[in-house]
Amino acid sequence: MNIQIYGKAKCFDTKKAERYFKERRIKYQFVDLVKYGMSEGEYRNIKNAVGGMDELIDEKSKAYEDCFIKYLASKEAIEEKLLENQSLFRTPIVRNGKKATVGYKPEVWKDWE
Repeated sequence: MNIQIYGKAKCFDTKKAERYFKERRIKYQFVDLVKYGMSEGEYRNIKNAVGGMDELIDEKSKAYEDCFIKYLASKEAIEEKLLENQSLFRTPIVRNGKKATVGYKPEVWKDWE
């Protein structure tokens, strides 16, 4: 298994995901989205794995309101804004090779073990 956890340092669900893998002694790599971000290629792979861009956007975040995402007309404009301001991602994003999940999903991660 090659686990990567994309998240925010202050996100409780991200901390729960880290704890899940630590308790099972599964090695993982943590990537702070706010500090380091996600590359365009990684974004595309994760978007395809989770079923689209809409799954990745956190509509409850403060950044969602600040960036006026719901008023943007095209998907391309929304994706551009999402890659510019990565605090818009719903976290944690847990990736295992070509598979990925968004949010705290221990039932899916158990199948990966």
